[in-house]
Amino acid sequence: MSREEEIFVPNGWVMLVLNIAVLLAGIGLIVGFIVSAAAVQNKQELPNFYFLGWGVFVIVVAVFLLNGHFTLQPNEARVLMLFGAYRGTVRQSGFHWTNPLNTKQRISLRARNFNGEILKVNDKRGNPIEIAAVVVWQVRDTAQASFDVQSYEAYVKIQSESAVRHLANRFCYDHGDENESTLRSSVDEVSGMLQAELQERVGKAGVVIEEARLTHLAYAPEIAGVMLRRQQAEAIIDARQKIVHGAVTMVQMALKDLAENQVVELDEERKASMVSNLLVVLCGEREAQPVVNAGTLYT
Repeated sequence: MSREEEIFVPNGWVMLVLNIAVLLAGIGLIVGFIVSAAAVQNKQELPNFYFLGWGVFVIVVAVFLLNGHFTLQPNEARVLMLFGAYRGTVRQSGFHWTNPLNTKQRISLRARNFNGEILKVNDKRGNPIEIAAVVVWQVRDTAQASFDVQSYEAYVKIQSESAVRHLANRFCYDHGDENESTLRSSVDEVSGMLQAELQERVGKAGVVIEEARLTHLAYAPEIAGVMLRRQQAEAIIDARQKIVHGAVTMVQMALKDLAENQVVELDEERKASMVSNLLVVLCGEREAQPVVNAGTLYT
């Protein structure tokens, strides 16, 4: 695996002054040639072509050296290569100069967001679900990002989708076994596992995962209606359980208070009738309508 080596290159402003001086020197040699040519024009002598040759050569060198200047913004880097060999990475922002023969590949070190597409996968129980995630990442090692993978941006995208698919297969959408984590209920745990798996996958590309979270989670359209009715039924059952438990508790409290305060003495049959009536009142979905008994319980 490649390893990044940070290097420091000459200051661009200092080299700019030197390069301009070289360019002016070349122009001065050209001017000297023109002056010498004008001086010997009437004497039928040849001008000094050394001034012309050296002037052209110096100007070409100056233009060549000027191509070595480059700038870096904050959170940017340049990977320098000379004839296919890695020379190092410049991370310090500012105006710099390097060997013009070096190829300079710009790499952004800023944090980036990858908003994944909605994927249709099966959860742990085989139910088809739709899932998507957002990944926050940035380049950590520019050498690995440049040389160890073909395209680190495409690599992060493909590995992110693969990790989301694998994660969905490991968890149930909801209603797992007792104390079992699910995609819907254990958001923090699922996000942590997704981030860890992604980091393991994209580490070879010199990328660090800052955050990974699910942004979309739903049943697939073909089973969404059935699962919605199932959730509604389970919600009704849970609500009924709480209602019945509360009603039984209230009936026990009523019988206990009646007995302790000696309000009325009830035999077992009257207790059963009172319990039945109270449960109807407390557990019914509609408001109970009282029926007046003109006689006694036994007639």
